[in-house]
Amino acid sequence: MLVIGDVITDVVARHRGPLAPGTDTAAAIRTVPGGAGANVACWAACWGDAEVRLLGRVGEDAAAWHTRELAACGVRPLLVVDPQAPTGTVICLVDEGAAAERTFLTDSGASLRLEPGDWSDTLLDGVARLHLSGYLLFSEPGRAFVAVALKAARVRGVPVSLDPASAGFLTRLGADRFLSLVEGVDVLLPSRDEACLLTGLPGAADAAARLSLRVPLVVAKQGAEGALLARSGQVCARVPAVAATPRDSTGAGDAFTGAFLTTLMAGADPQHAAAEGCRAGALAVRQVGGRPPPPT
Repeated sequence: MLVIGDVITDVVARHRGPLAPGTDTAAAIRTVPGGAGANVACWAACWGDAEVRLLGRVGEDAAAWHTRELAACGVRPLLVVDPQAPTGTVICLVDEGAAAERTFLTDSGASLRLEPGDWSDTLLDGVARLHLSGYLLFSEPGRAFVAVALKAARVRGVPVSLDPASAGFLTRLGADRFLSLVEGVDVLLPSRDEACLLTGLPGAADAAARLSLRVPLVVAKQGAEGALLARSGQVCARVPAVAATPRDSTGAGDAFTGAFLTTLMAGADPQHAAAEGCRAGALAVRQVGGRPPPPT
């Protein structure tokens, strides 16, 4: 599997209750490797037996650290070092309440500077699936890169999946433009909010069904409510979530995507793959950060 997407340094600040403007709010703060694309690659590598490669763009400031962290998760890093921009950084504010919900402050840095010149058709050698992070679509160079990658995958007959990545950025890009940019993708993995935003429909089931008229398989991630699978305009399966007490919801959707894709590549049907995705998501929310836990 080749994953292409963002490699980010996450600063996770876990606090309890509302932030106190103009003064201090106590928090537990950690710096961990992240990025939706990188997280998906790491979960895919730890969940299955397939070789997983990751193409992303980082700054010189943290290239060596991210290379080591990806390799430690079993991912083969193919990182482009940007000579001008620093590695992207996200501050993750996590409320330690019952849902462990998070708010992101994002400086995308080098991650959105991946461009067509970073592509080579040889990247697809031996690749059975290409997965794209939707964050690539939120910059002009990234959109041009996605067009080149999709064309190359189509020529080679490599299936392509994509995760929309961010409801906030989707709002700015626009649903119609997004859907035109992902034409040719065979699996779309939106969150509930992203699916509703892309269709203008209030319910996840109706939204997933509508999207499946544009994309052959839609897997709508619903957090504690599990996942929906839709094909040909109809919901074809509902997969329950795995119960978990959340500490940090950062990366839960990435965990689902990585486990889902690697299970699908192993020959499982999409419903079983979604069940594995739910298992991975439950494991992800029990810990801080978006990467798999270290092996015991």
